[in-house]
Amino acid sequence: MDILLTNDDGIYALGLRAMYRALLRAGHTVHVVAPLTEQSAVGHAITLSLPLKIKHLREPDFQGVGVTGTPVDCAKLALSSLLDEPPDVLISGINNGANVGVDILYSGTVSAATEGALAGLPSLAVSMDNFHPANLDDQADYTVRLVQDMDWAALPSRCLLNLNFPDRDLRETLGLRCCPQTQAVYHDRHDHRVDPRGVGYYWLHGEIPAGEVGQDTDRGLLTQGYITLTPLRFDFTDYETMDRLQRTLTAPTVSA
Repeated sequence: MDILLTNDDGIYALGLRAMYRALLRAGHTVHVVAPLTEQSAVGHAITLSLPLKIKHLREPDFQGVGVTGTPVDCAKLALSSLLDEPPDVLISGINNGANVGVDILYSGTVSAATEGALAGLPSLAVSMDNFHPANLDDQADYTVRLVQDMDWAALPSRCLLNLNFPDRDLRETLGLRCCPQTQAVYHDRHDHRVDPRGVGYYWLHGEIPAGEVGQDTDRGLLTQGYITLTPLRFDFTDYETMDRLQRTLTAPTVSA
């Protein structure tokens, strides 16, 4: 298969390099188009006010294109200009840190895969909960097998898959579970600090209380030691509320 590989940790990230090696070992053609610098938590941002520049990396065991933009910029640029033909699959990752629940709204990793799905491509976001380089090769090989075995044609149009590995050796995981997102959200705070020059600044911290996480959701199962797989679709419409509003809402009159 022809694979488009990207991420949000940047083209030099160990997770992307492990995924690249695993895909090559399995005999696939890999096109890497990834940010030149870390772009974590930029969501679905795109660059509108600056030009996108590229840098070709040609190393003894790696080739790819770095982009001065976001993960979604990378996906868009690859599909519109850098690749001669659309790839068979887009893979984004392996990300340093889980992307579950509300994380997907902030995640550049998931957003790049979402962009692939919007373009009609089979797309997969891959993340690991806590970063242990020793686990990367096994996780990458597992991901390749999943991609090869997946019946992509059976998925609905513009659906992507979100894969997360727990914080443990692959052989110690409890297996793969398909599951929904948790609806729990972060309890945020901004710590006020002062730099050496006496200038104040703020640093974000956020926690999700364990008691608010359903045990059968992506975050709950990941914490228990399962590999989680969640199908995602770009459609924020609340259909139940839409139908109720359609029946009950009285629209304001429009003055002549």
